Amino acid sequence: MNLHNFFAELKRRNVYKVAVAYAVVGWLVIQVTATIVPALHLPDGLTTAVVVLTLVGFPVALVIAWAFEMTPEGMKRTENVSPDEVIPQWSKRKFAALIIGIAVIAAGLLAFQLLRFSRSTITATADAKSIAVLPFVNMSADKNDEYLSDGMTEELINVLSKVPGLRVPGRTSCFAFKGKNEEDIFRKVGDQLHVGTVLEGSVRKADEKLRVTAQLINVSDGYHLWSRDYDGDVKDILNFQSSVAEQVVQALQVHLGAEAARALSKKPTENPEAHRLYLLGRYEFAKYTQTGWNNAIRYYEEALRIDPEFALAYCGLADNYAYMGSVVMPEKEAIAKEKEFAQKALELDPELAEAHMSFALTLVADYDWRNGLKEFDRALELNPNLAFAYELQAWTVNGLGRFDEAIAKTRKAVELDPLNPFFQMSLSFFQYWARQYDDAIPQARKTLAMDPNSAISHVLLGLSFLKRGDTTGAIAELQNSKTPDPGAWYQGFLGYAYAISGDRAKAEQSLRELEEVAKRQYVSPTAFATIYLGLGQKEKCLDWLEKSYEQQDSACWYIKIDQIYDSVRNEPRFQALVKKIFGEEQ
Repeated sequence: MNLHNFFAELKRRNVYKVAVAYAVVGWLVIQVTATIVPALHLPDGLTTAVVVLTLVGFPVALVIAWAFEMTPEGMKRTENVSPDEVIPQWSKRKFAALIIGIAVIAAGLLAFQLLRFSRSTITATADAKSIAVLPFVNMSADKNDEYLSDGMTEELINVLSKVPGLRVPGRTSCFAFKGKNEEDIFRKVGDQLHVGTVLEGSVRKADEKLRVTAQLINVSDGYHLWSRDYDGDVKDILNFQSSVAEQVVQALQVHLGAEAARALSKKPTENPEAHRLYLLGRYEFAKYTQTGWNNAIRYYEEALRIDPEFALAYCGLADNYAYMGSVVMPEKEAIAKEKEFAQKALELDPELAEAHMSFALTLVADYDWRNGLKEFDRALELNPNLAFAYELQAWTVNGLGRFDEAIAKTRKAVELDPLNPFFQMSLSFFQYWARQYDDAIPQARKTLAMDPNSAISHVLLGLSFLKRGDTTGAIAELQNSKTPDPGAWYQGFLGYAYAISGDRAKAEQSLRELEEVAKRQYVSPTAFATIYLGLGQKEKCLDWLEKSYEQQDSACWYIKIDQIYDSVRNEPRFQALVKKIFGEEQ
């Protein structure tokens, strides 16, 4: 058979058409498989198997097309078939229509795949520059060494958050996963914190020896991008932190500028014992109890006796007093301590974002709103991931009546630390003060779902129900807010609710209870003012509000905008008080 006759025979036996049809149909099958396998979460190997079988089947189809003919009686070998038995071939038009139809379907699936790939690539690229640091596990025999693993976690969060272009969820959101080790934990972390990678590890201390393990994991597939073991002495923990942070950044391929590189290598102190005491202080502070705060002060002070130039320890003291003020001690006394320590931290390290945040808080407490806001801006310039700076700045602008700005800044804080119930609670209060009760109530319930022990969320619900005229529901919620120290000031709202519901006896009983509590511990003057307001005793209410101003109580931050004071808002004494607090910022 000459070459011309061979090609003619290929045409007569439909080998060309079979080749074209097989290629198009095979491509269609591959596209369909590539689409449904990930959608149905089928094994990835299924796509590979389909591709291999399709390629293997191509020469088989050509051989069959050459060797066999289709007849009314079925398929027969070509040499055994007479021309009368062959089924008439498709017309060129019908064949072309078939190929075009299949090609259109295949092209559509290809476009879908390309679009999905493009979107997933964009998402992966964005998520790749985000990381959640899960609480390192304490593997030491002594469970009291947990402060080391928690401290390692906190320090890594703090250091990595200073890297430009890297999004790092805050401490509260990361610690929400402490002790959880479900099979799909990384996917849950990725979904809830909106990150593409997770850093996890463990700390094991034996005498003075330390082993730290760390793994960087891709959320989407659980793949280990990087892992490392570090062995050394306890005094080497600071080196471990710097080394882990540097290698994580390299693994994420985040471009570092000179400042960020210095931030990663910079140690807060060169003294390991001072650092150990600082970690114990942060551990106690995070308990948010009076006992915890007292213990934290002791540890910070011990750390500073060892290293008087430890700026972060001064920030720890400043933050501690900021939380204690108006809760367990007079705000004015707390502010003096807070300002002393914040200024000392700034002297030691002018580029420390936490120091600027602490100093901003003291300025606002002194009613220097404008410069306080500037210091918050500086803190965020130095560390855009410092969620609490956004949150505290939100409370500041809220007090000035800039509700939309306060809500926007709190949403930014929530974006950085989505599982932080304090931020969620704050958002509900800003909505309440903006008189957006339909938004504030579900937001408060969302906070309670995250933290059932959030007494202040019950306060918010109670106050919102009062504004809706539901005194019974309000009293029920406010009764749930009655907590032991350090929550005495909440009880003023319950006395107020009793008073406006007409139950003066219970309101007066609430006053007596607060007077007894005040003999044992500090009680905010605002708690008394609130009850007297409910009882209609405006002058006594204003007396206590003036005491609140004299003590620089933090309740003065929202005296201008809180609707609870609507009944005395036009009183000359109240207006004079507002002018003293806000001055030209009114």
